[in-house]
Amino acid sequence: MTTVTVTATIDTTRPVATLINVFTVTPDRQDELIALLARATEETMKHQPGFICANFHASEDGERVVNYAQWESEDHYRAMLANPAARVHMDQAAEFATDVQPRLFQVRSTHGTGRPTPR
Repeated sequence: MTTVTVTATIDTTRPVATLINVFTVTPDRQDELIALLARATEETMKHQPGFICANFHASEDGERVVNYAQWESEDHYRAMLANPAARVHMDQAAEFATDVQPRLFQVRSTHGTGRPTPR
């Protein structure tokens, strides 16, 4: 079996569909939601055609979880939404949240120092 590693890149020249999904949660559910999203990604999402990556961010106040994900195209993202196995995970995640706001975006501009990122 060959393992392929795909690194997410934020790049204006690479046309990908970027999902930014903001979940509003109570602070006591934030870690549970992130664990659920990570498990869903490992079990289902990363095996969907067109999936590139998913990243989960926790707000300092415990009230938000942000899913930043990349798909090869909007069509790939929409196909995932229609997949019953993926829907199960999305419905479970929605049960943790008081509000869910998924949106697709395109990268229009990126900026950085050009220096390597400290580890």
